[in-house]
Amino acid sequence: MGHDHTHSHPARPAISGGKLGLAVILTVAFVIGESVAGYFARSLALLSDAGHNLADAAALGFSWYALWIARKPAHKGMTYGYHRVGILAALVNAVSLVVIALLIFVEAVRRVRHPGAVHGWLMIVVAGVAIGVNLVIGLWLRAGSKNDLNVRSAYVHMMGDAVSALGVVLAGVAVVVSGWRLADPVVSFLIGALILWSSWGVLKESTGVLLEGTPDGMDMAAVERTIALVPGVLGIHDLHVWTVGPGVIACSCHILVAEQSVREGQQILKAVVGGLKRHHGINHSTVQVEVEGHESNELYCSIAPTAGGMPVGHHH
Repeated sequence: MGHDHTHSHPARPAISGGKLGLAVILTVAFVIGESVAGYFARSLALLSDAGHNLADAAALGFSWYALWIARKPAHKGMTYGYHRVGILAALVNAVSLVVIALLIFVEAVRRVRHPGAVHGWLMIVVAGVAIGVNLVIGLWLRAGSKNDLNVRSAYVHMMGDAVSALGVVLAGVAVVVSGWRLADPVVSFLIGALILWSSWGVLKESTGVLLEGTPDGMDMAAVERTIALVPGVLGIHDLHVWTVGPGVIACSCHILVAEQSVREGQQILKAVVGGLKRHHGINHSTVQVEVEGHESNELYCSIAPTAGGMPVGHHH
């Protein structure tokens, strides 16, 4: 009986490219200053925080690029457009955090074995400035982080670094008050653990999107019920729901209907598409309408590979 599809464009990003560009410049300038201060203060915690801030700058840069390129229109070579660039940026940001955390752990172990003198007051002043910088940029990103995984990855970077900078301040206070040199590597361990914890959610979600997984929070049983309750729908099979990119959730499925006119079938199709968008936020739906006699036993279809590993199509 044919098929039809509908989609709506995702909302414009809540943060402008210009503001993200300014955030990159501000972060890079601070990284240079914090690295110099960390070197003269002989503080691993400060240098670790500078490394985290450098990852922040890269995260913001990736996010800016992703927002820019996602506006490019789709074409025959990229039929979905460039929405996935934001997901790739989020994945790179998360992986960079993991690498930085591991490097911090290695250096912290070395500092525990061979502690050196650190300049507590310099740690306190520079880390205090870091808290202010990261909080300001974090506030810029907050609104956009709610619906955009790409922006959320950058937001997680900034908020995580604000917390780690607070740890550096506390380490500096401990050095000034008690002269405890191990405060610096101990706080570095905590910063590394914080980085790993903050990156896990973004890493998990971005990997899930790239693997075409069901979006987080999407109740597939509820999606099935929404379709099944549309008058005229007799069955559902080959149901798929996945995330294309920030703000773009797609669905494809086959619905079974009774023998009827094309107009009646189109009305059922529109009701299915409308219900998916209204109840589940699915804004790009492709629905294949079939008449009785095309029944399938599989709700979620299997793609059977050949001996050579190449898919031969849907197995119904």
